[in-house]
Amino acid sequence: MKKDIHPTYHPDAKMTCSGCDSVFPSGSTTEALSVETCSQCHPFYTGKQKIVDSTGRVDRFKKISERAAKTKESRASLASKEEKNAKRQEKKEAKESVEAVQEKQAA
Repeated sequence: MKKDIHPTYHPDAKMTCSGCDSVFPSGSTTEALSVETCSQCHPFYTGKQKIVDSTGRVDRFKKISERAAKTKESRASLASKEEKNAKRQEKKEAKESVEAVQEKQAA
């Protein structure tokens, strides 16, 4: 095996968590490492949900959810198709009767 081709191994490298700022030792080829989450702050190990918002996606999702709920509520209050069609037919008949009266007056 060739000599001096492998990086030096640091058995007590300091790992720093950016989520909870804890420092713990671990083996690595660099002396210090920074990680986003560790076992002390990861939701899987802690059982707590943590929302990581990347460029407002969570807020956007909440807005879309609210809009969908409002739309669902407003549509629930609307009449059934049969009632809507009956109203359309009444309007159409009223319009036709008005047009017929106007034709009689014009003649």
